[in-house]
Amino acid sequence: MRDKICLMVFLFIVLATTTANVTAQQSLDALIDRDLAALVTTYKTLHAAPELSHHEEKTAAFFATQLRAMGYTVTERVGKYERPEWTSYGVVAVMKNGAGPTVLLRTELDALPVNENTGLAYASKVKMMNDAGQEVSVMHACGHDIHITNMLGTAKLLSELKDQWRGTLVLIGQPAEEVVDGARAVLRDGLYERFPKPDYVIALHDSADLEAGKVGYTPGFAMASSTSVDIKIRGLGGHGARPESTRDPIVVAAQVIMALQTIVSREDWPLDPVVVTVGSIHGGTKHNIIPDEVDLQLTVRAYKEEVRKRVLASIERITKGIALAAGIPEDRAPIVKFSETQMTSATYNDPQLTERLAAVFVKALGQENVVKLEPVMMSEDFGFLSLNQKIPATLFTLGAVDPVKVKVSRESRTSLPSLHSPLFQPLPEPTLRTGIKAMTSVVLDLMAVARP
Repeated sequence: MRDKICLMVFLFIVLATTTANVTAQQSLDALIDRDLAALVTTYKTLHAAPELSHHEEKTAAFFATQLRAMGYTVTERVGKYERPEWTSYGVVAVMKNGAGPTVLLRTELDALPVNENTGLAYASKVKMMNDAGQEVSVMHACGHDIHITNMLGTAKLLSELKDQWRGTLVLIGQPAEEVVDGARAVLRDGLYERFPKPDYVIALHDSADLEAGKVGYTPGFAMASSTSVDIKIRGLGGHGARPESTRDPIVVAAQVIMALQTIVSREDWPLDPVVVTVGSIHGGTKHNIIPDEVDLQLTVRAYKEEVRKRVLASIERITKGIALAAGIPEDRAPIVKFSETQMTSATYNDPQLTERLAAVFVKALGQENVVKLEPVMMSEDFGFLSLNQKIPATLFTLGAVDPVKVKVSRESRTSLPSLHSPLFQPLPEPTLRTGIKAMTSVVLDLMAVARP
């Protein structure tokens, strides 16, 4: 009899817990349903009005106004760039709700210099001046408009569900992610001194490969570091009919480009991923003139910092060695510069935190909608917010593409428009529904009210 009573009590507890979880999820769905139409409208409005990095004034003001109306304490223009003439439009919003952990959620605010070609009714037609004073077309070609809208939807739900969480919620609208100096700018302005320092840092990024309605997670290294490299190969120019009287920098540049590929194939351990890409080469003015100089622009990607440093040293050694072998005098040796501003660390997802989030996603969205993804060699400046992995941080992936298009692409082995493409067009619903539910569920788990 006693065993029967214990079994009945156990089954009651399981049933009550399951019912509570189901009811909580149904309640979350109902709240999202209530707000979804307005959120889609917000997304389309943001998509039609993008702003470049360092110029996100209107986007930031809109974001701040929305959060302030929800009851958050909002601070605008957070951030300091190395160039003092630039204004940082970072936004930090804080909501304190008793004793508990501090969780930081981050979204980006900026768009890209891309001429949109989607044909959407709400497509961007915006043109604006970039930092160099040139007029360029602007597009949210990386989905930051999805991220902003997701953050607003999540912020609203959490402001209404304060009985279900305890602690301090910090929301950041980060500027200048696309040029990877926005995260450092807000940290330079005392982000973790002026505002509560987080116990966890969470963000999402939409995907041009994953179906809308799904989320992905990647424990450990998820994105690579990125370093921009500028090489000026200096030769001795002259007439194209008399190459023997010159030291041709174009030939040297060609040799350098090919030799740099041996860094990956012959100097790097195959299990340490590295990419060395020459994205730009400029030199010469006319068919029959051998120029004095050729300029190369490179991007270098790696996960481990020691690997990144070794690759950069190899680039300098190979470049200068080839120039020396070509007879270029030492006073005309190549100039190799590694950018201190256009660089970012790798994005490392704390494995324990990431697996915890994955379990929350499964409970909220269903196992079939949660995918473990491989790391990629693209880059983000999100990693800076973890203070070199001192704060547990995770950036998860949000599917944003029409599932029918993904299926056709996989069956036909054709590529979909990627992030940064003028044809990239996220599917607002169910992308927003999924992102808001996933992010809200994560915060409620990390900041759950302790039960007696």
